[in-house]
Amino acid sequence: MIETEGLTKFYGPLAAIRDVTFHIERGEVVGFLGPNGAGKSTTIRILTCYMPATAGSARIDGTDCFEQSLEVRRKVGYLPENVPLYLDLTVRRFLRFAAGVKGINGKDQEGEISRVIGICGLEKVSHRILGHLSKGYRQRVGLAQALLNSPPVLILDEPTIGLDPAQIVEIRKLIHELREEHTILLSSHVLPEVAQLCDRVLIINKGQIVATDTPGNLTAQLQKSAQIVLQVDGDAAGLAPALESLEGVQRVSFRENQHGRFWIETDRSRELRPEIARLVVDRRLDLLELKLVDLSLEEIFMQLVTEEPSQEESET
Repeated sequence: MIETEGLTKFYGPLAAIRDVTFHIERGEVVGFLGPNGAGKSTTIRILTCYMPATAGSARIDGTDCFEQSLEVRRKVGYLPENVPLYLDLTVRRFLRFAAGVKGINGKDQEGEISRVIGICGLEKVSHRILGHLSKGYRQRVGLAQALLNSPPVLILDEPTIGLDPAQIVEIRKLIHELREEHTILLSSHVLPEVAQLCDRVLIINKGQIVATDTPGNLTAQLQKSAQIVLQVDGDAAGLAPALESLEGVQRVSFRENQHGRFWIETDRSRELRPEIARLVVDRRLDLLELKLVDLSLEEIFMQLVTEEPSQEESET
C-alpha cells in the first residue's frame, strides 16, 4: 500500500534522508519513529506530495507520488502535527470547504460530512466555531478532514500531541477503530502509544532506516540476555549473592527502597525461574513476583538511536 525505494532528499549539500526503503501492506498500522531531525518529516512530506524527492521512488496504492501526485492526494488522508484550521468557521462549514477542495461533488458533500462527523464524535459541536473548541475537538476535526472521501491511506503526524490524558485516550480509541478500513502510518514521539496501536515500527536515524519489525522481533534481535524481576517478602539479606551463584545468572541488581525487588540478568538460553523460585522458598521467603521482562519499545529505540543529530544535521 505504501512503498518507497531508495528515497533520498538533499537540502543543498545536506542529505535529510538517504536510501529510505520500506513497504507497508494493506491494513497495517505502522509506527514511524526517530529523534528530532532524523528525517521523519521529510519522508512524510514526500509521501503526501508536499515536495519531491531528489532520488528514489514512492508509491501509494500503486500510484507514483511524483508522476501522479494529484491521484496520490486523493488516496491519502493527512493529519499534520499542527492542524491547519480556519478558526472563524464552524466545524461543518470547515468540513464543507475541505470536501470541496478534495473534489467531492456538491450533492455528495453533506452525506460525507455527516459520516466523518459521526466517526469522529463531533455531532455535539458540528455547528460551533472552531476557535471556541478545545484542542481535543480541534484534533478530531483535523482527523475528520483527513477521513473525507474515505482515503485508503492515513498518515497521522503526532495525533495526540498537546492533548490532556482523557483526550489522548479518546483519540487512541478512534485510531484503533480506523485500522479496520485504512492503512495507517503513525508518526509519534510517545512510544507507549506506538506500542499500543501499531503492528510494526519503522525506526529512522540520521536519515536512514535502522530497523523495521514488530517490537517483539526487535526485542529478540537486540536483547542479549533475559531480564527477570523478582520480589520477595521477608529478610532478604544474602539473597543477592545466592542468586548470583546460580549458573546462568550474569548480574543481580537490588535497590534498598524497592521493598525486596531484584532485577536479575540471565543467559537467554536457560530458563532459570524454577531454580530462582526454589531458592526463595528454601530461604523461607514469601515469593510475591517472578516474571520475565522483555525490552520496552523505549529501550529498543535507545539501543538503535544512540545519539541525537547535531543542530547542523537537523531538518529545515
